[in-house]
Amino acid sequence: MRFVLLLSFVCCAAWAQGPKTELLYPNGAPGAMGTEALDQPSLTAYLAPNPNGAAVMVCPGGGYGGLSMEKEGSAVAEWFNSFGVSAFVLKYRLGPRYHHPAMLDDARRGITMIRTRAKEFGVDPAKIGVMGFSAGGHLASTLSTHFRAGERPDFAVLVYPVISFTTRYTHSGSMFNLLGNPPDPTQVWDLSNELKVTAQTPPTFLFHTSGDTGVPAENSILYYLALRSAGVQAELHIYQNGPHGVGLAKQDPVLSTWPARLKDWMMVRGLIPAPAR
Repeated sequence: MRFVLLLSFVCCAAWAQGPKTELLYPNGAPGAMGTEALDQPSLTAYLAPNPNGAAVMVCPGGGYGGLSMEKEGSAVAEWFNSFGVSAFVLKYRLGPRYHHPAMLDDARRGITMIRTRAKEFGVDPAKIGVMGFSAGGHLASTLSTHFRAGERPDFAVLVYPVISFTTRYTHSGSMFNLLGNPPDPTQVWDLSNELKVTAQTPPTFLFHTSGDTGVPAENSILYYLALRSAGVQAELHIYQNGPHGVGLAKQDPVLSTWPARLKDWMMVRGLIPAPAR
C-alpha cells in the first residue's frame, strides 16, 4: 500500500498546481480550418488529490454550437475530485464551423490520451469512463457505440443526453450543428445512437427530468431500453421536475440529489470504494 501511495504521489507531483490543459493535437487538428482557439481542441486534467484510480472524460453540452465549460465542465470535475475520481474536461470542435466526424475524432483522441498516459495521470486504465451533458451526452453515447480498438469507455454517464435523430424527440439544433442542414440521411441513421447499442456498449448511468422540454426524456428512455435489449447493465433516473441544462443542480433541494445516485452507482460497479464503516 505504501508503494502504491508513493507511486501516485510521484506520478501526480507535476500536476499539483491545479488543472492543466493540453492540446489534443499539438501540431494542429486534422482538417483544421484555422489556428484560432475554436480550431484547437483540448483536454484539461483535474487530477484528484486523493485518487482512487477511477477517471472520467467530461464532455460539456451546448448543442454542438457552444460549450458549457464551467457548469458542465470544471464544476463537475471538481465534484468528482472530491471523492477521489480524476476528471478530464474535453473541449471539442463545434458546428457549424465543423461537422461530424470532427467531434467524435476529438473524443476518441481524448480517451486514448488518458488511457495511454494512465500511469502518468495516476489512474487505472481499466476504470476510464466518459460523461456527457446534452449534446455532450450525444458525443459520449457516440463514443460508446462507435468506438474503435482501445477507445471503448469502461463506463458511461449520460446527463439529459441528445440521443435520437430519427424520432420526434430529436433536438434539431444539435443535429444540424453536427451534420449540417440538411443533414445526410445516412449519417442521421448512423448517429441515432439508440439504434447502435450492442452488447459491447459500456455500462451506463442516465439522468433526465420529465420537465425537460429542450431534450425530452424519451432520449434517455430509448437508449436505456436499447441497453436492456442488448444485455448491457444500466441505471436510469428520471426526476419529475426540472428544466434542461441543470448541471449538478446545487441550488435545487431535490435535483441536487442526482449526483449522489451516480456516486452510488459507481460504488456498486466497483469503480470507487465503499465508504468505511
